Amino acid sequence: MLRSAATRQDDETFLPKGIHRSRRLPDEQLGALWDSIVLDEKLKIQLLSQAALNFTLRGKVERTVLPLHGVILLVGPPGTGKTSLARGLAHRVAKLFPAGGFKLLEVEPHTLTSSAHGKTQRAVSELFSQSIAETASGGPTIVLLDEVETLAADRTKLSLEANPVDVHRATDAVLVQLDTLAERHPNLLFVATSNFPQAVDSAFTSRCDLVLQIPLPDRDACARILADCLAGLARTYPAVGGLVSSPDFARCAAECVGLDGRAIRKMVANALAASPQVAMDPGTVSSSDLLAAAKAAKANRAIGSAKA
Repeated sequence: MLRSAATRQDDETFLPKGIHRSRRLPDEQLGALWDSIVLDEKLKIQLLSQAALNFTLRGKVERTVLPLHGVILLVGPPGTGKTSLARGLAHRVAKLFPAGGFKLLEVEPHTLTSSAHGKTQRAVSELFSQSIAETASGGPTIVLLDEVETLAADRTKLSLEANPVDVHRATDAVLVQLDTLAERHPNLLFVATSNFPQAVDSAFTSRCDLVLQIPLPDRDACARILADCLAGLARTYPAVGGLVSSPDFARCAAECVGLDGRAIRKMVANALAASPQVAMDPGTVSSSDLLAAAKAAKANRAIGSAKA
């Protein structure tokens, strides 16, 4: 029986515990995510090259020569596009190996935690040793570990009185499984993300083949994100496209410095709600609406930072 395109692309009918999504690669939707993340091209090339090396080298060179674990960690402030970048990376890597038969597994770490004694450790061990290992046995596999500090918490900062011993054991289980999988499955790559790298156990970080800092966008990047957002809106509201050539555009982009990419796009949405009139006809949004929204977003970010 022929399966629908959606079924062929996403294998989500019977997902094991801890797996949020299983997706066949390449996937052009994920490629669009890669393109949407405004980041220094050198960083993108470094990331893609490290991921590609995982699949060309690890099966041919002894780990005593190069102790690669097949783990990449993306760290940086929330909203900088780490998760989207990881998903897009999976697509781009698969495109480099046309006959590879790649799959992407997305782990949902919060479904693995339990207050019951021993259950978190068992759930983590089963996820890695069974679900992930079985997929890797069937072909090249990329695993997204979002918010990895949930699974690999820094044990030196945990109190055994305040934190259940399972939190410690879960981190132990992750480390043991990473070592085992690195030995048995050179066609497996983990891409982890964290907003709080200081909360990630140092033993996990030491196993990473690359730790890449995803920074907040600089002025040029802010301008590119803002222009891309306005261009997208212009497909529905053509008049919005003219704002990119407005004298206030550069001022607005400069005002966005300090915001993450997600916040910049939300700021544009706030500008579209500048008044009931604009909200009813978004194509009438003005450059002054954008500038005011950017200043408000920047002020709110400053207040949030001060509270932190």
